[in-house]
Amino acid sequence: MNGTANPLRTRQDLVRAAAEILRPLPGCMSEGRARIFVGNGSAHYSEDVAGMEGWSRPLWALVPMLMGGCPEAEALWPLWREGLIRGTDPEDAEYWGEIGSFDQRMVEMAVIGCGLSFVPGAFWLPLDGKQRDNLYRWLNQINLHDMPKNNWRFFRILVNIGFLKNGLPAHRERLREDMDLMESHYTADGWYFDYPTKRDYYTLWGFHFYSLLYAALMEREDPERCARIRERAAMIAPRFACWFDREGRGLPYGRSLTYRFCQSSFWAAMCFAGVRCPGLSAGQMKRLLLNNLRFWLGMPIFDRGGALTVGYGYPNLCAAEGYNAQGSPYWALKSFWILALPEDHPFWRIEEEDFMPPERFCDRQVRLLLTRDPENRQVVAYTAGNHAWEHMHEDEKYEKFAYSTQFAFSVAKEDSALNRGAYDSMLAVRAEGRDLWHVRSGCERFALEEDRVSFAWSPVNGVRIETVIAPLGMWHVRKHTVRTEIPLEAAEGAFSVALDRAGKRPCDRILTKTEADERHAAAFGDRGTSVIFALKGYGGAEVIRTEPNTNLMEPRCVLPTLHARLLPGESVLLCAVFTDAGERLPGKIPEEVLKLAESL
Repeated sequence: MNGTANPLRTRQDLVRAAAEILRPLPGCMSEGRARIFVGNGSAHYSEDVAGMEGWSRPLWALVPMLMGGCPEAEALWPLWREGLIRGTDPEDAEYWGEIGSFDQRMVEMAVIGCGLSFVPGAFWLPLDGKQRDNLYRWLNQINLHDMPKNNWRFFRILVNIGFLKNGLPAHRERLREDMDLMESHYTADGWYFDYPTKRDYYTLWGFHFYSLLYAALMEREDPERCARIRERAAMIAPRFACWFDREGRGLPYGRSLTYRFCQSSFWAAMCFAGVRCPGLSAGQMKRLLLNNLRFWLGMPIFDRGGALTVGYGYPNLCAAEGYNAQGSPYWALKSFWILALPEDHPFWRIEEEDFMPPERFCDRQVRLLLTRDPENRQVVAYTAGNHAWEHMHEDEKYEKFAYSTQFAFSVAKEDSALNRGAYDSMLAVRAEGRDLWHVRSGCERFALEEDRVSFAWSPVNGVRIETVIAPLGMWHVRKHTVRTEIPLEAAEGAFSVALDRAGKRPCDRILTKTEADERHAAAFGDRGTSVIFALKGYGGAEVIRTEPNTNLMEPRCVLPTLHARLLPGESVLLCAVFTDAGERLPGKIPEEVLKLAESL
């Protein structure tokens, strides 16, 4: 998709964008239309189930388009309807099968439940008696098996609401229990979490998105809960807005980033549900939604046939989770839920408005200290106390010292070499003369303050590190007090910077300059500037060319890095890091940054 050809300003612009994303998919359908295979690659579930997922996820755009009366969806829907009929028929060769507990197909049932609830004229009324019986029986399996006690419960909730709205037998008690369980995940300030450590986008594109659909459907049956849902969504909206810069880029942080512009699905659900937010106008929410879509649809995230790919800023399996099949990225289409609003809805007449978050905002619930430059060209977030362990590369996805909308982060291919580890915004250590590097993976304790984050951690037995990170504008200072029983080698990375531009020709054109001496290392160019200065304890610096495809946003990067050798006992490492969205290279460290370093 060529994002520059579509300004994404009017409703018809969005319809055209959604239709363009959907257009290649009929050619990827199985003979009976019940599965879609857009490419090669595997998840932890079977290819057969992955094909069903590939069929279902485009419905996150088709359902709201049908609700909004978009002719483009009405032309495509007969293909999906055939797949729905055949996929739920146990006598058909394309039957989706009997499910079990914790089954991926439970996830994919949710959007069918939405279709039943919001557009029964497409999903239910045209079916004959046998087809209705098959659809109900297949969906009702979700009430017969166990499922995780996390955001998955919304999938069963949406199926049971679909039953209720069509006068079908629904598990009302389970619906209430599931909603009670989802509300038990609420903490404060609008934040829900799957587990104490899962502080990420799932609060927005999971808990809030589905809750707002619930509020739209169940206002009459469950008014008190629906009021709480709206209140909490309004509460979190200005906080979540702090994750976006003026280019529409959301903070690359946490898992499931292959869903990309699902980052803005919360804004679509907010506007669809008509939630009024004292801290954020409808015009500002519209800007946040459309700017994020503009950014993503201009990125090289589609293959040559027009299908979405697994990856982030470009096709990349290195950072994927085990549940990312080739059709998984189409969950991003939840952001097109805004198309459920008809042409005459006031939303389409509202002027977009800029939203400027504070230059520093401490959100204790999500354990992030968020900063930005005065022009909002870049958001940098500092983490404390976030830890996850279930999926790939979670140390990199949750526990780097800092995350930036300008640079994204990198994941390690292996831990035996610095270039393959790509340890941006990390301190990596290894026993002297050994071959494996170790980084932060969990904290013994942590603290989050208005002007700094701090934590104590142990990367390896016999080594304990106390770290303080304090931002000042687009600078930040890091201090590590290292107590070790063994000699160590240490390497400290700034942000990775693109070496050349992804998806552009000529692909070997160098855009980034580098420099390094004993006291600093820098990379700077039209893709931004990253510099790290040694203040105490380091013995040298270099700019490392990291292994290709380790960074989420750019396939080829360079990483300014400091080196140190630490003897047994106590040592202090102190450095200053500068980042800029442009090519601004600081001539020296500002006096106020040096004073901040002295105070730590």
